[in-house]
Amino acid sequence: MLPVKEARFYERLPRGLVRCRLCPRQCRIRPGETGWCKVRRNDAGQLWLSSYGRVAAEGMDPVEKKPLYHFYPGSWIYSLSARGCNLRCRWCQNWRLSQEDGPSVAVPPATPVELVARSRRRGAPCVGLAFTYSEPLVWYEYVYDAARLARERGYASVLVTNGYVQEEPLRDLLPYVNAMNVDVKSWREASYRRWCGGQLAPVLRTVEIAAEAGCHIELTYLMIPDLNDSAGEVDDMVKWVAGLDRGIPLHLTRYFPAHKLDTPPTPISTLRRAAEQARGRLDYVYLGNTWEEGSDTLCPQCGTPVILREGHHVTGCRLRGHQCATCDREIRLVGQVLAGEGAGMRREGLDEQA
Repeated sequence: MLPVKEARFYERLPRGLVRCRLCPRQCRIRPGETGWCKVRRNDAGQLWLSSYGRVAAEGMDPVEKKPLYHFYPGSWIYSLSARGCNLRCRWCQNWRLSQEDGPSVAVPPATPVELVARSRRRGAPCVGLAFTYSEPLVWYEYVYDAARLARERGYASVLVTNGYVQEEPLRDLLPYVNAMNVDVKSWREASYRRWCGGQLAPVLRTVEIAAEAGCHIELTYLMIPDLNDSAGEVDDMVKWVAGLDRGIPLHLTRYFPAHKLDTPPTPISTLRRAAEQARGRLDYVYLGNTWEEGSDTLCPQCGTPVILREGHHVTGCRLRGHQCATCDREIRLVGQVLAGEGAGMRREGLDEQA
């Protein structure tokens, strides 16, 4: 039987209320009610994580599917999710997990010890755990316990996250996190408020803190026509990323209609234009959700394709260690490239949250 775990970051208020301190929303929660994320509940003046260990979805995915293109390329990672999210993106691909109430019955509940053991049974080459599909940071206490155990047992832990979290819990978790893909929704505060019910500034601070801590970071920017795809907005984003670290990989991803947004799909020409803008300042720029182009890793110095991909799979490698085989330029990578290994494994799981 799994416990209902007391939350780590909250304060008690008069009349039995509590204030959650996990994310910038800082929900004031009445007794018997849950916060915006739907999984943190006030029970008699104490805040509890009701989803501790309750896995709602799982899959063995290529690490490229997160997307992480510079973290053990070609490897597989055991991916899992609970319910809940602290944003309300109108285009959410996995909205049934992130925004609907319901029991977590897809897979058996798991303690952190069982979780790590389960991942080892799913097949090689599995590098660790990815907390993904919905927002992992609202599952904080479970993610923290599982990531710490994974670290003790030589496994990596990955977050695919919207980055909407307070500094204190983020700093406590980062020592056990090997990599993050942070999904930036827009480069305008007004768009965050209107379309997601959140703020941009805390997301950027999350990226800054993780980079300072030495965590491997990649960024996803879902390009939605007439919402966040203007040349000016892309240029502002790219300047900020380059000012932080031009080696951070950026995934410019194609939008498709989902949930409450029926805007037509992003034209490929929009992605190409944005990629051309970004490559003037950033070393690694990719196109996502295209399945046609833009997934190879190019050497920033000579332009040679050094890691070749088809879909989410690595099909070739032109590196000596982490160096370009043509010009010897160092390519930013964590781990070694596994070209073609595991390609016969069955692809499972949901789309990544965006």
